[in-house]
Order: sequence, then structure tokens, then C-alpha cells
Amino acid sequence: MKDYHISKHNSFYTIGLNYKKADAEVRGKFSLDEASMTALLAKAKEQGIDGLLATSTCNRTELHGFAQHPFQLIKLLCDFSLGSVEEFQEVAYVYKNKEAISHLFRVGTGLDSQILGDFEIISQLKQSFFRSKKQDIANPFIERLVNAVIQASKRIKNETEISSGATSVAFASVQYILNNVENIFEKNILLFGTGKIGRNTCENLIKHTKNPHITLINRTKEKADKVGGKFNLTVKDYGDLQAEIRKTDVLVVATGAQKPTVCKELIYTKNPLLILDLSIPKNVDDNVLELDNVSLLHLDHLSQMTDETLEKRKLFIPRAEAIIEEVKEDFIQWLETRKFAPVIKALKMKLKTMKDEELDYQSKKTSNFDAEQAEIISNRIIQKITKQFANHLKDDTIDSDSSLELIQKVFQLELETK
Repeated sequence: MKDYHISKHNSFYTIGLNYKKADAEVRGKFSLDEASMTALLAKAKEQGIDGLLATSTCNRTELHGFAQHPFQLIKLLCDFSLGSVEEFQEVAYVYKNKEAISHLFRVGTGLDSQILGDFEIISQLKQSFFRSKKQDIANPFIERLVNAVIQASKRIKNETEISSGATSVAFASVQYILNNVENIFEKNILLFGTGKIGRNTCENLIKHTKNPHITLINRTKEKADKVGGKFNLTVKDYGDLQAEIRKTDVLVVATGAQKPTVCKELIYTKNPLLILDLSIPKNVDDNVLELDNVSLLHLDHLSQMTDETLEKRKLFIPRAEAIIEEVKEDFIQWLETRKFAPVIKALKMKLKTMKDEELDYQSKKTSNFDAEQAEIISNRIIQKITKQFANHLKDDTIDSDSSLELIQKVFQLELETK
């Protein structure tokens, strides 16, 4: 990447882990909350990294950025999470330059999601970019790349049916409840947590079960009141959690806690209880399975469920990949223009110097010299000349490196160096 003049570092890397090789427990160790990601970006900037994105979702944690060596990014991730380098190496992947670019396109368009066509990742990618922008660690390459991925995502959503039907873990959880709990309309449902998956699950529960017995609990009651007000739900205090579990038939846990918040000691009901844990790290202790009346299903199991809708979505993968290639090609072309941007800039400065010298000479030699008009005309000529050179360098049929060398030699250009 050093030829593209976009970073002081030579290479762009993606380092990370996802659901394909890392189970929920391992992903939990490497998950990053908002404060950790902000601190990680600040530390990266201190270390001289000039372009970095950090994303952490229920099924992946990734860093995308420039570095002299990928270990710089790996160490940052391990320093700000609970995972070790050794654990990371067991399940990780590292992509470099164009492979890293391609990977981000697949992630951002839902093709690499745990549930095919899950477009929630794109909003998380946007948040990652805004976070990096705020920390002043999003260079023009990062900004252009994220915008290209967003463009591809929009086109795939609009031009294919890969996102037809519901395409999220939140919907899969509701689908499981509908298929496995009889008379769901009459059952008591308790939702613990108001994170994004929790809110989406809540919305899907209301939409598909028409159940009037849904109760919401969150550690911060103000957040629960806000969500409860939106969906007209019963909201209880966090201190009522144990009492509410005693009355419930279905417990959906979707908190952002870093340790289990539900364990067998909280459960005193003798009635059948289905628990869905939609959290990373896991928020329900496996010891609940020691109780005969409790069934526990984790996010990973829900994500593996396939149905006719998912099978139908697979038919649109080739078209989605074609759209990615089209948008990615535009991005790569922009990237190629960065290779000769310093030469074009130096050429423009050289022509401007020549123009200034000539106009100064003519103003002294010619009476009634119209300096303002001459400035306008000569600037337009410079613009046309530099545009002609730029178009030449963009031509795929020419050897741009040789052309750049020739332009520098002919005009005796001195390029700016960082």
C-alpha cells in the first residue's frame, strides 16, 4: 500500500476472529465494549497508527487498519480484551491489503454473517467509522472504503432478495419460540436486557406472538422504561428479576454484561422454563441445566438453524457477489489514482510556477496588460493539462509507473514526502 500515499505504514490489515472457528466462550473473551474500543483507538493513535476501525459484535471482533506488522493490531486487541495472544492464534485470521478489503466487503454486506443476509452489521460498521472519526484515526482510505461497503450493502438490499424475510438472531429466537412453545399467546415472557438484540427480539416477539404478557427488566431502569414505553410493555425493577423468573415461561437474556447474570441460584420455579441466551459473552451460566425443568439455548445454536427462507436467500449470493465486485472495482480504481496523486500535484505546482513567472514577465513588457483575465485563462489551461495527464495515467492499457517516471523527469518535479 505504500505506493498509494494513504498511510505512513506499508500495509492494510484485518485481524480478528468470528463464529466460524471461535465458540461463544472464546468470542466473549475478545469482545470489546464501547469504552474498550475508544481506549484501544486512543492507544493506537499514540502508537502512530493513522487509520483504524474496531468492530465487535455477537459473532465477531475485528480490527481493520494500517500497521507495519499485523502483530501491532493483535497486541492492541489482546491488551484491551480478556483474550491472550495464544488464544487468538488458535482461532484467528489475518488478511492483508486487497484480501483485507474484500473481507470487509463480505462482512459489511451480510455474506459473512452468522445468519446469511443479516444486515445489522452495516449499522455497527457505521458506528465503528464514526468512533474512529471522532478519535481522528480515520484517514481518507478508511472513509472511502467504509462508504464503498455501505454502497454495496444498499445495492444488495435493494437489488436482491438476500435479506427477504427476517434475517437476524432476534428473529431466529422468536421463530424458535413459536415452533417449540405451545400456546405462546398465553405464556409469560420475560426479556432481560435492552441491548440492540434485546430490543429487536422484543419487537419481533410482539409482532409475531401477539402476546400481552411480556415483561422487561434492565439493570438501568431508565433504558427499560424507554423501550417499554415504545412497545407498551410491563417494566419491572432489576431487584424483581428473581421474582419475575419464578413466574415466567420463557426468559430471553440479552444484556451487555461481561459475566453471567443468570444462574441456577436465581431460578426457583418448578414449571418448564425455556431460556434463550442472546449475549456475547454468555450471560446465562451453564449450571441452569442442572435443573430438570430448564431448557437453555444459546445464540450460536439459533444461528445454525436453517429454514426455507435461508435456503432461498442462498440463491441470491452470486448476484450479491457481482455487486460487491462492481463497487469494489470502483474503489480499487480510486485507490489507483492515489498512486499518481503526488505527481499530478507536483505537476500542477510546477505549471503554476511557470505561469506566475510568465505573467510577471508579460505584465512588465505589455502595456494595458489584463492580469486578472490572463490569470483566469492560464489557470484553466493548467487544469486541462493536468486533467489530460491524469486521464492518461488512469488508462489500464498503459504502464503507469513508466509514465509517472517520465513525467517527473520531463518536468523535473520534486515530490513532497511525509
